[in-house]
Amino acid sequence: MRMSRICRMVFATCLGSFILVIFYFQSMFQPGRILSFLLSRPELSGAAVLHQARRDQVVDACRVYSASNRKRRVLTPGDLKHLVVDEDHELIYCYVPKVACTNWKRVMMVLTGRGKYSDPMEIPSNEAHVPANLKTLNQYSIAEINHRLKNYLKFLFVREPFERLVSAYRNKFTLKYNSSFHKRFGTRIIRRYRKNATQDEFAEYLVDPATQRDGPLNEHWQTVYQLCHPCHIHYDLVGKYETLEEDANYVLRLLGVGDSLRFPSYAKSTRTTDAMTAQFFSNISTQQQIQLSQLYKLDFLMFNYSTPSYLRLD
Repeated sequence: MRMSRICRMVFATCLGSFILVIFYFQSMFQPGRILSFLLSRPELSGAAVLHQARRDQVVDACRVYSASNRKRRVLTPGDLKHLVVDEDHELIYCYVPKVACTNWKRVMMVLTGRGKYSDPMEIPSNEAHVPANLKTLNQYSIAEINHRLKNYLKFLFVREPFERLVSAYRNKFTLKYNSSFHKRFGTRIIRRYRKNATQDEFAEYLVDPATQRDGPLNEHWQTVYQLCHPCHIHYDLVGKYETLEEDANYVLRLLGVGDSLRFPSYAKSTRTTDAMTAQFFSNISTQQQIQLSQLYKLDFLMFNYSTPSYLRLD
């Protein structure tokens, strides 16, 4: 009797996951549902064409990857912890660390706060990262997840992969206030390789098979492919860090809040630049450059970023 009950529970769980995956793949390959609406509005139609091209790029890259990879990734609700949900505006945002995610979380708190907040920049950055302040998709039932994935507007923001990686390195390992990161990851890198760990040791840590066996990479240097699952979830809008303000305010206009809410400007003086990224890569070996290029290959392909000229891949 007990065994029969366990079997039924296992079957129900598997069936729920299977249904969830079906909706992932159905939504992935359907045409952009918002495109006709956007094209009907002249002030938004130019951006609509741009975002359609970005969606097409993702779909094409996913098809190439799927054709060359026999392993099919099956998602579970636990994979959806980066997808923030706004019920009032029927909106889902997948946050990617080091791609203006603090400001986007602030904006999402304004959108979901029902009047509690009005100015995103009045929200302290540490408060924006408190999990309880925003609801994520993994907190819903399977049926609720499917409904929201099928009907809500979904968007994410991406960044040139190596610039994002170097931004994470600079923020987490070169600033003294990040002592928790130094303790958790810096000591691990030093223990595994050598004292006074530098960019070279950080790169070696990322591509080391032992790191892969430890489990998923930390979210700050995990790929967008692994964080947001764009080959399984169809995103209506793909914003870019390189055109952050323009793309962000376009999203807000689509929601009908563009007149009352503007995306916060960011301090360009502290931004990780292409020159800083090139300097970082000049300090690591050709072999590590090749391995990192393979690690982030899908992000480069999906979001139409070209191979950086500073790499030594030959």
